[in-house]
Amino acid sequence: MDIKEIQNLIKFVAKSGASEVKLEMDDIKITIRTGSESDTTIVHQVPAPQLAPPVVAAPVVEASAPAAAPVAAAPADEDSKYITIKSPIIGTFYRKPSPDKPLFVEVGQTIAEGDVLCIIEAMKLFNEIESEVSGKIVKILVDDSSPVEFDQPLFLVDPS
Repeated sequence: MDIKEIQNLIKFVAKSGASEVKLEMDDIKITIRTGSESDTTIVHQVPAPQLAPPVVAAPVVEASAPAAAPVAAAPADEDSKYITIKSPIIGTFYRKPSPDKPLFVEVGQTIAEGDVLCIIEAMKLFNEIESEVSGKIVKILVDDSSPVEFDQPLFLVDPS
């Protein structure tokens, strides 16, 4: 199971309203609990039998809802026509694939479904975040090289 499949599973469980889901396969065990102040995902990956003593990797990913910042009523009404693209994972947000490369997207740029918008680094893995919608980038809500939380808004997109 790769990180994208795990992220999709977390999203599915969160939307389903289930309080706990356990999934066990040959080499991986996943427990997802929801309904408390923070959603917790525990992934246990059991390596294949080997000559050396077995090692169990147990990364724990904790996601908590970001604190709501007070927002004036007028901008909230103005932003309601836009689609918000949110972070699927916790990590560090990068707008470029590397320091010497150009930005993935800029304000005013038209994007299509599947376009890479940014990279989020989590546990030394660089995850490309692709757009699930087509439209025009209206606002980038996070600064480059900033930490982001699960479900934190990253971009505002005008779908029209």
